[in-house]
Amino acid sequence: MATEIAVVLAAGKGTRMKSELPKVLFPVLARPMIDYVLDALGKAGLSRIVVVVGYRAEMVRGAIEGRAGVEFALQTEQLGTGHAVMACRSQLEGHDGAVLVVAGDAPMIQADTVRRLLDEFHRTQPACLLGTVRHPNPVGLGRIVRDSAGRFVGIVEEKDATEEQRAITEVNMSYYVFQCSDLLGALEHLRADNAAGEYYITDVPAVLAAQGKKIEALCVLQPCEALAVNNVEELAAVEAELRRRGRCPA
Repeated sequence: MATEIAVVLAAGKGTRMKSELPKVLFPVLARPMIDYVLDALGKAGLSRIVVVVGYRAEMVRGAIEGRAGVEFALQTEQLGTGHAVMACRSQLEGHDGAVLVVAGDAPMIQADTVRRLLDEFHRTQPACLLGTVRHPNPVGLGRIVRDSAGRFVGIVEEKDATEEQRAITEVNMSYYVFQCSDLLGALEHLRADNAAGEYYITDVPAVLAAQGKKIEALCVLQPCEALAVNNVEELAAVEAELRRRGRCPA
């Protein structure tokens, strides 16, 4: 099997948590939330993990640098998720295989989900495979648009969605697997022509599709993986789910 690299996006501040801590270090049941992500990736068999740091980078490094297989890339300016992956270019160049990109603030990530995505990617060999979930309340999330045959068409953000598209419950939760060469090529075409002036990893599938590359979306995430942590209320919901699971998310 070709080698696999995970990229964990961990450079953000997380202002909605109302804390000066880097968001990925915010405690979830007394453990930094990034610990749950790294645990899941290790259980899924990923032995090389590039963590992108930025805001208070040395604090994040200090919290996790003792973990086997973890290396770091520095995002000197926080210019979006696509820009964060650009910061990994030196680690990714020369890699011939799958690149899994996930968020460092997703403590409910499941090792079984990661492994299923990677196995499906190796089986079907697309340029990009997205992991999706059915969300009972998809407000604010990017909808997965499919054609009449069920094939992936694109991600439509809520602000750009029609009423019909807003009714879609299959959503993007930022689980991506890319063929490395396709990812590196697509990053060259990302543009920051949006209100925030940032480069988004969510734009990469559309860039690849425009190049005629195969893009697939697999609705394989478990319901608990739809739980995000963007504020203290959502943190409480995640902690309640972890307690229900005996504190072990993966």
